[in-house]
Amino acid sequence: MVTKKPLFAWVKESNVKLQLLLLAVIGVTVAARVFPLEMQKKIINEAISLKQVELLVLYSGLYLASVLLASGLKYVITLLQTSIGERALQKMRQQLFEHILTLPLSFFRKTSAGTVIASLVQELTAAGEFVGAAIAIPVTNILTLVSFAAYMFYLSPTMAAISLALYPVLIFLLPPLQRRTNNWNKARVESTRVLSNKISESIGGIHEIHGNGSFHIESRKYFRYLQDLYRIRITWTLYRQGVKVLNNLFQSTGPFLLFLVGGWLAINGRFDLGALVAFLSAYEKIYDPWKELMDFYQVYQDAKIRYAKTMEAFDVEPEFILQPADARAKQDLAGAIEIKNLVFEVEGGIRLLNGIDMSLANGEHLALVGFSGSGKSTLAQCMGQLYKYTGGSVQIDGREVADLPKSDVAHNMGYVAQAPFIFDGTIQENLLYGVEADLPLEAPRDAQGRITDPALLPSLDRMIEVVQQTGIFQDVLRFGLNTILAPEQGAQAELRNKIIAIRQDFRNDHGPELADHLEFFEEGRYLEHSSVAANLIFGHPVKPEYAVENLAKSSFFTKFLGDAQLRLPLLTLGDELARQTVDILGELPEDALFFEQSPILPEELERWKEYVARGRVTLAQLPREEQDQLLEVALRFTPGRHKMAPFSRLLEALVLEGRSRFRAALEAHDPGAVSFYRADGYIDSQPILDNILFGKAKTDQPHVMERIQQAIVMLLIEQDMLEAVVAIGMQFRVGTKGDRLSGGQKQKLAIARAFMKEPPILIMDEATSALDNRSQSRIQNLIETKWKGRSTLVAVVHRLDIIKNFDQVAVMKAGKIVEQGSYADLMAKKGSLYELVHGAQQH
Repeated sequence: MVTKKPLFAWVKESNVKLQLLLLAVIGVTVAARVFPLEMQKKIINEAISLKQVELLVLYSGLYLASVLLASGLKYVITLLQTSIGERALQKMRQQLFEHILTLPLSFFRKTSAGTVIASLVQELTAAGEFVGAAIAIPVTNILTLVSFAAYMFYLSPTMAAISLALYPVLIFLLPPLQRRTNNWNKARVESTRVLSNKISESIGGIHEIHGNGSFHIESRKYFRYLQDLYRIRITWTLYRQGVKVLNNLFQSTGPFLLFLVGGWLAINGRFDLGALVAFLSAYEKIYDPWKELMDFYQVYQDAKIRYAKTMEAFDVEPEFILQPADARAKQDLAGAIEIKNLVFEVEGGIRLLNGIDMSLANGEHLALVGFSGSGKSTLAQCMGQLYKYTGGSVQIDGREVADLPKSDVAHNMGYVAQAPFIFDGTIQENLLYGVEADLPLEAPRDAQGRITDPALLPSLDRMIEVVQQTGIFQDVLRFGLNTILAPEQGAQAELRNKIIAIRQDFRNDHGPELADHLEFFEEGRYLEHSSVAANLIFGHPVKPEYAVENLAKSSFFTKFLGDAQLRLPLLTLGDELARQTVDILGELPEDALFFEQSPILPEELERWKEYVARGRVTLAQLPREEQDQLLEVALRFTPGRHKMAPFSRLLEALVLEGRSRFRAALEAHDPGAVSFYRADGYIDSQPILDNILFGKAKTDQPHVMERIQQAIVMLLIEQDMLEAVVAIGMQFRVGTKGDRLSGGQKQKLAIARAFMKEPPILIMDEATSALDNRSQSRIQNLIETKWKGRSTLVAVVHRLDIIKNFDQVAVMKAGKIVEQGSYADLMAKKGSLYELVHGAQQH
């Protein structure tokens, strides 16, 4: 198990070839670092003393070459140790993550997500860095230190002995100081983990914090944790820096002795000048490997502590066997369940389940009902091997669930939780999640882990069938219709052409009947239900400066308005709209409802009151800022919705004339800035739905939009395009935790995910609690028609009106089954179920 591995095991397991190459490079590097010292001595004693320029150039060149070689090899060593360290860190994280995923659910009730994240992302980093440096730094620096020391003894044994005598003293003083540093480092790691837990808790409970306005309470708690961490980090840093100060002190003391003793020897002719310079250089350089060794020692101590604390936190055995020991194929089970005297006990001796007995034949359906806290979900989870029961027996086809490999259980069982988790990715990836998990590990996959053999996965028809059955089909279709296609290529080009063809059919077949609800885009027609700006542009802005809200600030657009003789008419329209709005709505509350018939926003009213109060003015003489504001109001004006002022036929004609001029001018000035509407062209920046409509709905009322969508669906079916659009919808990205889906959509997708496996056993733990009555009834009818007699079903049910057709109903109370039988029999007995049903009806 990965948590049992000592830190040095990762060093042994690292790449042998890279380690051997590293040792070879280190050997050459050490020689290249010592060689310049000898060149220093020769330059002074031979080249300079003998005044030999040739020797000076030779020795200086050799000195420079060795320095450059040592620097280059140092870079190579850094690359090699980084590669070794990062590979080791990758393996650590991967193996620990795989281990964490197998830990019991009870472990995650006591361990926050913040702890897991901090451990995997932060705490293991130091261990990875240590593994990368475990050979390079000690070997390089010990060899360098020994080489420099040997060279110093070669130059002068007396001076070498004196200068190196300080290091044993340092070795004696460092360990006690380092032990204190380690203790405070442990406290720092633990305090950081506690702080991470607190942050994770606050983010997880953010709804409660906002709901109760308890920002100050959580802030005070957080500050207390910060204070503890501050105190610990200050003390830890003081001890850590104390080690460095001690090192620096001894390093600074050495030259004093060398100058004193070496100078005396040189004065008395017992030590030549070249040797003294070389010795001083050697002593100065010997500190570098010593310092690196001391730094490495601290890195090792830090890595050892953080690694040990991390592995200790996750040193828990999985509750169940993951894979069969004999590597056999997964076993198919029929689904008969037998439970005898089942007990589930948690810490403190509390029994959540106590003496449960029941049996289900293959294909039977069981409803678990009871009050909240009665143990319904716990029983279902024990059957599904999510929790390991502490007593009694649960058997499937005569095999003990606790002894079954997890792979066999997952192969034969589909589980849907009340609050299902939807993973970041596409609808299709989530839909096929259980199917892919059940595939052999050796199944062919690409670099991203996607299955490359389509024959191993369900067909698109099968996926569509399941999403239709579970009621999420309309959502997937809508996702597809609202998709903006990628740049034109291959199959996408063919799809675009088909969409343009459907656009024409939609206009021809449904245009007359939808004329009251939909305004189609026509080159020579003014769009009453679009703004003046939208009529001028007659396209979809690609660049933000051409968006409707930004047009009034665009120098190109305002110049175009002047050239097209539109500026003054639009200023006049804006002025009229401002005055009419102030006159009619000036004394009313600033409610959005009152402003639906004006392009002026409620928050702008005060500004326009001040404008109107100044009386009539010459518009062309207004400050540029006010002119832009009037233009903005006029450009927002939508004749079909805003009734504050009339829209003259003259201005309409000017806008239509300006439409073609604007297109020509913009295509010359900034091609591609706007996707212009063309009856025979695909609008790249618009979704599929808008490309088919090629128009704008006059209202956003649900029944109108539903009628339009029904017409489009019929055309998609006729053109054999429905599957293609649904396939696109399957690629809709659901966001982190499925946050782009509603609660009901998440439950439907989770149910579809379980149904895709077609398992012999289904466990549904209040799986439809977020669905409306119609959707719940749909799922229940599907279960009764498709799955009864085919799969054994255990359903934790919160709605008692849907349990009548279950084969068995078990009523639970305080961890026990108080009665069990068919719905009719239990109601006839007028026992616990009868009380539950009639109690629910009364409420």
